[in-house]
Amino acid sequence: MKNYKFTFLIIVGLLLTSCNLEEEPPFLANENVYSSASNATSALFGIYEAMVQYEYYGNEFLFLTNVNSGLMVTRRTGNRNNNSYNSTLSSLNPTSGLVAIENSWIGIYQTIGRANDAINSATVFDNPSTSDELVINDVIGQAYFVRAFNYFNLVRLWGEIPLRVTPTTTETIHLAKSPIKDVYAQIIEDVKRAQQLMNGAVASGTPKPQAADMLLSKVYMTLATASSDAQDSSLNYWQLAHDEAIKAYGAYSLHDNYDNLFLGTNGNNTEESIFELQSVVGATLDHTRAFTPNWYTKAATFGWFKINIENYDLHAATYPSDPRLATTYVSTWTRGNNGSTEKSYPTNTARSNFGNSFPYFFKLGSRDANNAVRETNKNFKIYRYADLLLMLSEISNELQNGQQMTYVSEVLDRVGLTPHVGYAGGQDSFRTAIMKEYQFELIGEGHDWFNNRRRGYNYFLNTIINPHNTAASFKGSVDVLHATDETIVMSIPIAVAEINANNEISN
Repeated sequence: MKNYKFTFLIIVGLLLTSCNLEEEPPFLANENVYSSASNATSALFGIYEAMVQYEYYGNEFLFLTNVNSGLMVTRRTGNRNNNSYNSTLSSLNPTSGLVAIENSWIGIYQTIGRANDAINSATVFDNPSTSDELVINDVIGQAYFVRAFNYFNLVRLWGEIPLRVTPTTTETIHLAKSPIKDVYAQIIEDVKRAQQLMNGAVASGTPKPQAADMLLSKVYMTLATASSDAQDSSLNYWQLAHDEAIKAYGAYSLHDNYDNLFLGTNGNNTEESIFELQSVVGATLDHTRAFTPNWYTKAATFGWFKINIENYDLHAATYPSDPRLATTYVSTWTRGNNGSTEKSYPTNTARSNFGNSFPYFFKLGSRDANNAVRETNKNFKIYRYADLLLMLSEISNELQNGQQMTYVSEVLDRVGLTPHVGYAGGQDSFRTAIMKEYQFELIGEGHDWFNNRRRGYNYFLNTIINPHNTAASFKGSVDVLHATDETIVMSIPIAVAEINANNEISN
């Protein structure tokens, strides 16, 4: 797949004015926006632009979900373990006044608003016969996909949330929360509509129909271990998850070099990409500035993500020769501002202060020491084929269909590894191994918060929280103690700004 750049027509400029939920829809008649393939495509790019913005995948959403995943700490707001984000997000005790929570909420709902505009304005062609008709149907299908994807993020993070499926006006700005089961029903309905309409006719760089299959499989996997009030007891969710994921199997392939996936533009729109956000001038991801280790490049960078060391230690102990270690973590470099050498754990094992006590997370930011700019042209991969293979491995283990080793072996073969002994110890042992494999392969890519909690509170407590709090390496002067209260650690509180602005929400 080739890289492409967004072409924003004046139509999209008008569309973007409706990003605030309290604003009226754009004054240009919406049916005109979606009356031609070129205009509809430009409007679709406007939807994805909302996901690239700072409040969402551009920065704040990834910051929120990574730091609150249980795997990381942050130097944002201070290079110490009691800064404002370590004492809330990193300690799994988030508070409703945090800017990262408010911004993430805004970014997600702005994206949903643009998707709603497309869904409620464009006309589906029941029997498309021209290239324009195919493109317009694909645009509408992708709008359904985006809406479902975003509600899936919302319901997993916040639980009951306002369910907006029409363009918001001043008359509908106040909306009560919907039950979790109703949100999931809408998500499933939207994904199935996306599967019907997505056809691959829009320019390369946007998701193809298999992205909807992967999303629906993730929804069913989540419901398979959800509380009974979210489930339909008559359904076999693991089998449903398998039936959707297998549709995408073989439609993509693993890129031949794991490291290249994250090295500048080398990893943009590869054969592994299933759902990828494009980062270009005018719609750039704020990853170089925020997520590159502090002064790793000549450009001033913040290095907000550090990995709790028991997670690095587990990865290194499980696969000592894993090339993913060097791609994912960094602990020593020459600072671009003064030429001094930075050394932190595990290069420096003393852990004498917060600054040197953790490896930095390395994948998302710039890895070019000579880089002098803080914008990035490196895309962000939300769904990639390796994740799908791990999903199929986990699902197959739950179904005991005999295929579980096949899929994880494909992922490990790329990096010259074979499944470790934990995969051979039966269903429970395999389950433990595959859940950690997600972490080794995908850490920091936006999935950890969800994967760590997907199997419920006891799983999160026993595999993330307690191993951190009781680790032999835990050091009170530098590490952050995780909260253990189920009512606190399993979800994010709704932003106080939303509670104040929405008369139908009180908490």
